Amino acid sequence: MANKKKSKKWLWVTLVILGLLAATAAWCLRPRNTIPTASSGTLERFPQFQSQYVPPRDVVVWLPEGYHTGDSCDVLYMHDGNMLFDATTTWNGQEWRVDEVMDSLIHAGAIRPCIVVGIYNTDDRLTEYFPTKTWQHISEADRKKTDISKLTGDAYLQFIVKELKPFIDGRYKPLTQRDHTFMMGSSMGGLISLYALCEYPQVFGGVACLSTHLSMAHLPNGTHGDAWATGFRDYVDQHLPGTNGSLIYMDHGTQDFDADYIPYQEQLDKVFADKHWDTEHYKKIVFDGHGHNETCWAKRLDKPLLFLLGN
Repeated sequence: MANKKKSKKWLWVTLVILGLLAATAAWCLRPRNTIPTASSGTLERFPQFQSQYVPPRDVVVWLPEGYHTGDSCDVLYMHDGNMLFDATTTWNGQEWRVDEVMDSLIHAGAIRPCIVVGIYNTDDRLTEYFPTKTWQHISEADRKKTDISKLTGDAYLQFIVKELKPFIDGRYKPLTQRDHTFMMGSSMGGLISLYALCEYPQVFGGVACLSTHLSMAHLPNGTHGDAWATGFRDYVDQHLPGTNGSLIYMDHGTQDFDADYIPYQEQLDKVFADKHWDTEHYKKIVFDGHGHNETCWAKRLDKPLLFLLGN
């Protein structure tokens, strides 16, 4: 009986690994040389933005309707920028509908005007979105299975903080203080967003983490499973900014990959509860029936935007 349960567990882990790797491969096989357009507002594109920290990648910037350089405006940095605005350019024909949702909320007066900086992913997505210092919170035996040098989340965040943010601040002249600077991502993008807040609390005033891949069930270079999930939880426990000093939004659905995140999210919720975070600063929502895809994230995008940017 024990062997049967163990076999079922490994079968489930294998299916998760294959599924997420297939999704990542498809992301990397997105349409090439296709320029997205916005349904509302203005979309500006910066192809192959250069960096000394990570390989070049496209960056797109969405500006609210009527935005002029120097207008009072918050800034939201979003990962997987190629999936945010235009479904005709994405690998799966889905998008976050960021331009439509942002435009609707801004015009309704529900949120403050905000620039969105969409950072395209690359073939290194899994390693760039990996919270690097997690390795410091796992056993030596698990650490030896992994090539730590290939976990490049720290370098990716240096690119954003030291190169991309100064460029955005200089070109558009928005509000630059931490209380007006935010980050959002899904799945692995959720991991790196929470990690960014812990690493750079002086830069980011809040983050939104949708369908965060807290199980770490598929990770590269020998990383896999509960050891790394526990390590990341312990990292967050030790490195969270001061209680109620930032805004943190997390959610997940109940279908496909999201169903696997439930116990890990509950463990992380306990970290926040033990540190006495209140619901005005830490918000977690479960969306029954939602799965792990852009269509579901688009359906609930208003929730994190209202939490981070609400008037």
